[in-house]
Amino acid sequence: MTTLNSVGHATPRIDALKRVTGGATYTADIAVPNMLYARVLRSPHPHARIRKIDLSKAQALPGVKTILTHDNCDIIWSSGDTRNKRYLFNNPVRFAGDAVAAVAAVDRYVAEEALRLIEVDYETLPFVLEPEEALKPDAPEIQPGGNLSPNNQGKAEPAIEKRGNIEEGFKAADHVFEDRYQTPHINNAQLEPRASMAHWEGDKLIVYASTQGIANCRTDIAKDMKIPVEKVQVICQYMGGGFGNKNQCHDFDLMAAELSKRADAPVRLEFTRKEDFISVHGRWPTVQYYKVGVKNDGMLTAIQMRGYSGMGPYRKGAGDISGVEVYQVPHVEKTSYMVYTNKAVSANFRAPAYPQGVFALESVMDDAAHGLKMDPLEFRLKNYTRKFRDQQPYSSSGLEDCLRKGAERFGWKQRWRPAAADTGVVKRGVGMGMGMFPSSLGRSNAILRVDSKGNYDVHVGVTDCGTAAKTTMALIAAEALEAPLDRITVIWGDTDTCPYSVGESGSRTTVFTGQAVIEAAKDLKKQIAEKGLPKGDQFWRADAAPNPQLRDLARYSFTAHFAEVEVDTETGHIRVTKFVAAHDSGRIVNPLTAESQVKGGATTGIGMALHEQLLYDKRSGLPLTAGYYNARIMTHMDAPEIEVVWVETDDPYGPYGAKTLGEPTIIPAVAAVANAFFNATGKRVKELPLTRDKVLGALSEGALA
Repeated sequence: MTTLNSVGHATPRIDALKRVTGGATYTADIAVPNMLYARVLRSPHPHARIRKIDLSKAQALPGVKTILTHDNCDIIWSSGDTRNKRYLFNNPVRFAGDAVAAVAAVDRYVAEEALRLIEVDYETLPFVLEPEEALKPDAPEIQPGGNLSPNNQGKAEPAIEKRGNIEEGFKAADHVFEDRYQTPHINNAQLEPRASMAHWEGDKLIVYASTQGIANCRTDIAKDMKIPVEKVQVICQYMGGGFGNKNQCHDFDLMAAELSKRADAPVRLEFTRKEDFISVHGRWPTVQYYKVGVKNDGMLTAIQMRGYSGMGPYRKGAGDISGVEVYQVPHVEKTSYMVYTNKAVSANFRAPAYPQGVFALESVMDDAAHGLKMDPLEFRLKNYTRKFRDQQPYSSSGLEDCLRKGAERFGWKQRWRPAAADTGVVKRGVGMGMGMFPSSLGRSNAILRVDSKGNYDVHVGVTDCGTAAKTTMALIAAEALEAPLDRITVIWGDTDTCPYSVGESGSRTTVFTGQAVIEAAKDLKKQIAEKGLPKGDQFWRADAAPNPQLRDLARYSFTAHFAEVEVDTETGHIRVTKFVAAHDSGRIVNPLTAESQVKGGATTGIGMALHEQLLYDKRSGLPLTAGYYNARIMTHMDAPEIEVVWVETDDPYGPYGAKTLGEPTIIPAVAAVANAFFNATGKRVKELPLTRDKVLGALSEGALA
């Protein structure tokens, strides 16, 4: 690819110094005079009707300023449920952790004491935790109308996708492979605490939010608080990760705003780590059934999938199970049930529908290759997608190169052997997986200004959830303006000074907002060419609001991951000893931070494969492993070295050909580790994570399948 001046060069983050020296102010750092502190009382039951709440003792406690419950607050949290009315405080409560009351007091200790003094009379109700159980005729009804969440047309039906004729596909197959896989609810587990600080200046609401999308957060708050959007200001200068569950506004933003309004004082609400794990949302758990048809030469003829996604009691996310599209296959039938349960709510978490789907699908494909006595790499090279759903051309595709170059860097030909070839107590094995993620085009805005000295201000509504998005915008601006990077100042994170941005979800910021920066730069350069630089205190300004559309083409990023593991067959411990991640994300804007993105996403996927899960007690319906320690989040002691291979395709769309990067990084990692375990042992663990008890259970079963 053509070398550019700024884009494509490794560049430290423009806000790195403030972050590492403690100069960056995060939401939980915000403190103003007379600020109150808020805490939330949560349901101890997975399903219960509230008969009565007695606030008298809590209200009498010195320092308590105001208390919200369903009796005195009927605010609807619109982004908390896309199908039903979800209030800030619901009755009945539908999961252990559902909000019952919020208290604002002079300090956190008074607020916490007030929670202990609130007396709640609950009528406990039957509950159901697993999606397949929730669809049985005798299951307790969680939402009116039943436990199968309705589709966008309001019909309680599964989502069905078909192509070709599935029965013909299986008739054409020489071999059919069938299996069932299961994945758990896991939490996004970002480092930054969940926090919001709200205060009113007259009729204007100012919210310091820990959000991935200030524009979306502002629109949601205005809608739910029933005030004009221009009367809401959302600020997020620095944030410490989100991984998908910090876009839009959250219930704690609305709680802080309403408590502030009633107490006539600023209010900060911060969750504990346990609250974060159970009361926000995490990745949806799934149960997946696959049936795959294959010819003797390894060509796929049919894929049939029936899947169940546990959404918790509120439909906050899509609930899809993705991955089938990464394979070229003429006959497909995919049926997905999005089901209400009495577990914690499920919604977006980095590549929301993909890692769990790809884990199961790639496990089945590995079994197919094993059954045919084929090298899994050759099987995938034979069957990887050439057109989206076998119909629509891609704007660019580096998937074959990801497979070949990733395998070469990994040393696949030298390392791969048939399953269970190792002898001895510690067995070695290798595995792989591949994936894809949309890199669509769409609307965003940017405002650029230049002063008389040739200094440029770039106003963009981005935050930065770990992706170095602000630095990316600076590099794109410098390239488009043909200006040195030190002449670029990025203004971000405040809806009063920044235009609309899509928000850092769906890995869209670089493509969407980056294109807006380029369009504004073109306008500004034209003004400078016509008028020269401004004089004195003047400045020239350019606004851009592009909304490009992609017609007749599919635009995706592609990836292939390769893992080597060692399995101690006496203890059940799995150690990842080598990991290579090959990625086609078009042109890489900043190789330094892009490599960090890949390493972080792959590490998260390895944690999903080996450790993480929110376990529930089936008898009580209560979560057992909420929090970093109990959920066994990956640490530096667990993380292997990860080698990154770039496959830079020359895509004709997006800013300088850049495509999505943040979310594809996790997609095949889970499958690569699970397949490496199979290759080492000849045994398949079909329920995530691959904890020692499951590993030892699988190893104790009969001979190699």
